[in-house]
Amino acid sequence: MMHEPVNVTPARAPASSGLSPLLWLLVPVAILAMAIVWLFQANPLQGFNNGAPPVENLTIERTILDHNGLRLLVRAGGSDPMVIAQVQVDDAYWEFQKDPQGPIARGDTTWISLPFPWVLGETHKVNFVTNTGATFEHEIAVAVPTPIATSGSLWSQAILGAFVGILPVAIGLMCYPALRGAGPGTMTFLLAMTVGLLAFLLVDTVVEALEFAEKSAPIFQGSVMVVLVAITSFLVLMGIGRRHGTPTGLALATYIALGIGLHNFGEGLAIGAAFTAGAAGLGTFLVLGFTLHNITEGIGIAAPMLKKSPTLASFAGLALLAGSPAVAGIWVGSLAYAPQWTAIALAIGAGAIAQVIVEISALIARPQNQGITALLSPSAFGGLAAGTAFMYTTAMLVKL
Repeated sequence: MMHEPVNVTPARAPASSGLSPLLWLLVPVAILAMAIVWLFQANPLQGFNNGAPPVENLTIERTILDHNGLRLLVRAGGSDPMVIAQVQVDDAYWEFQKDPQGPIARGDTTWISLPFPWVLGETHKVNFVTNTGATFEHEIAVAVPTPIATSGSLWSQAILGAFVGILPVAIGLMCYPALRGAGPGTMTFLLAMTVGLLAFLLVDTVVEALEFAEKSAPIFQGSVMVVLVAITSFLVLMGIGRRHGTPTGLALATYIALGIGLHNFGEGLAIGAAFTAGAAGLGTFLVLGFTLHNITEGIGIAAPMLKKSPTLASFAGLALLAGSPAVAGIWVGSLAYAPQWTAIALAIGAGAIAQVIVEISALIARPQNQGITALLSPSAFGGLAAGTAFMYTTAMLVKL
């Protein structure tokens, strides 16, 4: 006996109401707003007040020394607005001016100006006293005039940045013709050496970023900020780099130069800030150390292009991309330094370097079809060791 097929249409779930999803979203937002209003009006935390002063924190982000005395940029991080009641310099109280006036709200900054006759080359200790009696110390290790932006000073800094940034990368790129005839084993060695030097830069960059993060105001959550920025930088660059497949040749060399350039920008910020603080007496030997340390970076940029024929303009562009950020970093660091910005710049560079390490490792593994084990072949392992060892050895010349 035949039965006619029965079409069963799933019943549509009844609409919960005529309200649109956007209006439903406003309901929890409204409840949250009412809860916040109640919290401030009812002040249920008042019962926990035992008379203890509020938690206070003060971070000194910038110090300027000139013929008028001292100017210090401070950032508040306390639970309540802070009031700086007194300022001591070398155990003596001094009159001071604030800009802007009034209490400093959480996360805000203010300039503190004192007519203190600082002494060239001396160490001075500044002590901030709040209205609650809390004290915050800041040491000026070596008192020197803060550089003023003039054409002469900017030109001198540009020459130094070019010498420690652009010149060594360009010298490394000049090795391209000599390396062009490299066989498969030498090619693997050079690519692995690039991974080794970038791995050293990655570790060095992360360590430096965390050091600057510790000097920043607690409100920025330094170490967490560095990790989040580095991961974001890595993911963004991986997404951009893989839009048209795995980058090779000139494209990969460009990403290497970008990662090195971001690292050099962070290094330039540190050098410029050290000049401003009077803590960097860069002698000839130290400048030479920076130059030798960065030459290998140029070789690493050239390695992915050995089977290509890039133009001279491409080489010039790569040298500028990797080296010129050192110039910009020195300028910015000497004129507008803050530890959190240096930490962020270095974290972005760390993410870029990590992205390049992944891409070069994939390039090494692809012809051998061995995955990550391709990096354990004799030529690859030798390149990794050589790149890391050279960077570690030359880094000894630039650490004080």
